[in-house]
Amino acid sequence: MKLKYTHFPLHPDTPEEGRNRGAASPGSEGAARNMRMKALMEQEGLPYNSERTMTYNSRLAQELSKWAESKGKGDEVHDPFYRAFFVDVKNLAEREVLVEIARTIGLSTDEAVEVLVSRSFKETVDADWRRCAEFGVNAVPTFVVNNRMLVGAHPYEELEKLVQIAS
Repeated sequence: MKLKYTHFPLHPDTPEEGRNRGAASPGSEGAARNMRMKALMEQEGLPYNSERTMTYNSRLAQELSKWAESKGKGDEVHDPFYRAFFVDVKNLAEREVLVEIARTIGLSTDEAVEVLVSRSFKETVDADWRRCAEFGVNAVPTFVVNNRMLVGAHPYEELEKLVQIAS
């Protein structure tokens, strides 16, 4: 079974400079949300920065991801995106951040700049967004196998069941 990533317009109205998610001060809603996420990530052995207070527009990262996919590096780009956003708290709307991610996975930084400036993968991401709307996707992550859908973060065993049932 071939895995296909489809990008979703999660908060597409977020400005390039980002949006504050709420203070992470002790006892706040933001702190509680961050601690829940940290616990989920730790369960899966993933690092997570619970001090993260900003969210950023991921549109350019999605376009860069589609370009990386076209270069045979689609699977390799996801971990650096995760680390940049959830661990290092970097703004994925900033071209410099994205170009550095491209460099770390062995892609040409000159080509990455050209992709981001020309927006040459804009239509590809637009098609992904339309596909999400057609499927009724309204949250991430959403896993779809043969028209069966599983929404949210789930243990590996639940994903495995989805694939077995839907195949």
